[in-house]
Amino acid sequence: MGVHMPKHVFTPIKGRIERWVLDSKLLSNRLGDPTEREILTHITPEGLDVIEQGGKLPVLIYLAPFTSSGPARAGWKAFAETLPQRHERLVKSGEMKPAVLVMPDTFTTLGGNQFVDSPVLGKWSSWLSQALKPAIISRYSTNGKFALVGKSSGGYGSLVNAMLQPGEWDGVACHSGDMGFETMFLPTFPETLTHVGKFGGAPQYVEHIRNAERMSGPDFHSLMICAMAASYDPRKPSDANPLGIVLPLESKTAEVHEEAWSQWLSFDPLTMVEDKHEALRQLSALFIDCGGQDQYHIQYGSRRFVSQLLKLDINHVWEEFAGTHSGIDYRLDLSFAFLTENLS
Repeated sequence: MGVHMPKHVFTPIKGRIERWVLDSKLLSNRLGDPTEREILTHITPEGLDVIEQGGKLPVLIYLAPFTSSGPARAGWKAFAETLPQRHERLVKSGEMKPAVLVMPDTFTTLGGNQFVDSPVLGKWSSWLSQALKPAIISRYSTNGKFALVGKSSGGYGSLVNAMLQPGEWDGVACHSGDMGFETMFLPTFPETLTHVGKFGGAPQYVEHIRNAERMSGPDFHSLMICAMAASYDPRKPSDANPLGIVLPLESKTAEVHEEAWSQWLSFDPLTMVEDKHEALRQLSALFIDCGGQDQYHIQYGSRRFVSQLLKLDINHVWEEFAGTHSGIDYRLDLSFAFLTENLS
């Protein structure tokens, strides 16, 4: 009897993978993370043929989930398929049209990125449209159509950047992207408060993590919440709090500071869509999905978001699939095909 394992993809890459470096002052940040970033790009053999014949390709920029980065998704992994392998398989089978697939390194010392402008992490939203996009245009034969695609934090970044930078992006695919902060983050605040309290508070905790030999289980969630605070509600730095990271809670009672929490909520797609929906209307392609058993409860915010899109009569594709927040890379087959179909 054979043992059933997830399928490993052995197929060698036949197209072109390039690595280059982009440096931009937009990424200046309090963390001291480098402003110089590695960008990986991949073009399939069919895409190279298009360019050789004087044609132009749409661009898919992959935004990574929390604790990951673009280059990680291009790298070999056991019982998996890399993004370049996926791109080549889909184009070869005719399921998607060739594109310039861009995989930037967007990691930060806080463990990830929400792709918004923050003095703590850098102006990532501005960087995507004002630094990365022009650099791609100058290097590759593009048709001027750009899509953002990602899962979780990357899905969130894709969706909110369509609203934060109107007219800059043509397509968005948001896989299980953060939305509905009241259901996602709010219930987890007390456990985070207890965890960071052992170190004296959020600033001391972040300092501890930066000097720790390794991270333990609860660290990933606590650090993520600190990264959210740094993204959504950065405060003025002080000697006691050089990064300006403050949780939106009373440290003794865990009561929510309404003013601070409203800062967070202003970055929730559910709130943003109220004022910024016209930017979504301009998109040529908007794809949103989420698993019905998402362990971060993103399905609830997603359902609410999609009902707002329906009320506003904004063209989109929405799918709720059977699954959780994990092991959902196969969903990229759908979004890659959908985006290139609408942007080619």
